[in-house]
Amino acid sequence: MSKRALKTYLSQLSKADLEEQLLDLYNRFPEVKTYYDFVFNPKEEKLVQEAKAKISNEYFPLKRRRPKARRSVAQKFIKHFLKLGMEPHLIADVMCFNLEIAQTFEEERNVPDAFYKSMLNSFTELIQYISLHGLLPNFKERIVKIYTITQDKNWLYEEGFAKALDIVD
Repeated sequence: MSKRALKTYLSQLSKADLEEQLLDLYNRFPEVKTYYDFVFNPKEEKLVQEAKAKISNEYFPLKRRRPKARRSVAQKFIKHFLKLGMEPHLIADVMCFNLEIAQTFEEERNVPDAFYKSMLNSFTELIQYISLHGLLPNFKERIVKIYTITQDKNWLYEEGFAKALDIVD
């Protein structure tokens, strides 16, 4: 169904029918419920703190012995926050946190090469996102620190990190 057809259909409904359909969508689809819960009661800071706790738990688990260290956990949160339309500076904060916690993890562990490639992808996405939303002044210090650690510790793909940072300049 096209947007035009949907608009025509919705314009023909009475207010009561429209309300009934929205309530049905709300009850039937968890994504709709999540969206409306967020719209009417954002609690963005709480969502960010929960995301940071779960990301941290990926690298430094509280209940299990071995860390999973999956980048995908942070990516799911970031994607979800983008869908909800959360404030860009909060999303950038989660992106930075993901890299910072991963760097802390890397100091203590022997990690596979794929880890570095994954962190390069995260760093590139962070730089692009911050550039797109004009947030560089707010995050410059954290970005420089993340970049400096990659260079000082001789991470794989050092030149990739440098190229990603060139986007800002």
